[in-house]
Amino acid sequence: MEIGIDNFVAAVTDPADGRAVPPAEQMQHVLAEVVQADRAGVHTFGIGEHHREGFLDSAPVTVLAAAAALTERIRLRSAVTVLSADDPVRVFESYATLDLISGGRAELVVGRGSFTEAFGLFGLDLADYDELFEEKLELLLHLREDAHPHWSGRHRAPLTGQGVFPRPVQRELPIWVGVGGTPASFVRAGVLGLPLMVAIIGGDPRRFRPLVDLYREAGRRAGHPAEKLAVGVHAVGFVGETDQRAADDFYPGHAELFTRVGAERGFAPVTRAGYDAQRGPGGPFVIGSPQTVAAKIADISTALGGVSRFTVQMTSSIMSHPTMLRSIELLGTEVVPRVHAVSAAA
Repeated sequence: MEIGIDNFVAAVTDPADGRAVPPAEQMQHVLAEVVQADRAGVHTFGIGEHHREGFLDSAPVTVLAAAAALTERIRLRSAVTVLSADDPVRVFESYATLDLISGGRAELVVGRGSFTEAFGLFGLDLADYDELFEEKLELLLHLREDAHPHWSGRHRAPLTGQGVFPRPVQRELPIWVGVGGTPASFVRAGVLGLPLMVAIIGGDPRRFRPLVDLYREAGRRAGHPAEKLAVGVHAVGFVGETDQRAADDFYPGHAELFTRVGAERGFAPVTRAGYDAQRGPGGPFVIGSPQTVAAKIADISTALGGVSRFTVQMTSSIMSHPTMLRSIELLGTEVVPRVHAVSAAA
């Protein structure tokens, strides 16, 4: 199993002095985090995409390209690309360029996005939410196979053989589909034979097993081999020297960020009791010591019938940079070997 990190590059307050970290400084911190992950043995690092105040990740491929020049082994990907609100030609060109810069380490995770501000920002109709994604995913996959595509659809001017360049180092640029809890999204990914990234933000992860089984069955019926139907999980997480230390370090920024965002959707504020329940047995959060985090990752994988990638959402709006770097070090040097040991013994 591959272990990765996801970062939404939220604005950060340093808990030591209450200082709001300037955006330019925060971006340097993010790049240092990717370097730390690379050195520690983390397999993959993803940058999200948000077009709103309080986040610095509206142009994720730019951040990833900067990280590519500073790293050697770690795979670099979006988390996720809001494909519905973008032009697949530009997306492909950008990530093919990232693949060249990184020497073949680029990946895409594409989705419809859990926020909707990108639609109005780029002049799109939210009523076309699902149709936009389906059509643009079709075109993106076509571009991956053909440098001179012939294609037409409703939401973009047709392509009549124009060249789409550059081409990536990898023969087939990896494209994962990011999903929430919509059954049709799981079926779509299975029919297309694309790897699946399941965002498990709340509740018992076992409730996703029927949806993962639906994905695998749709892929099997479409004629795709089982090894092509990879399943990944994206979950909130953080690693500390002890369970208590990890929980205490991560809670303030998690609560502030998700309470602020949740208020827009009518969600109740995050409480410490609710947070502790989510990181306990049956919850999706992987927060604790290396032993606790590794065991929780293994348990979730077993519950879903085996996963090939687990990415930890470590975004926190109140966090010291040294504490984050130490957490990343523990994830790579202690959690990864433990997860591999459990997998080898299974």
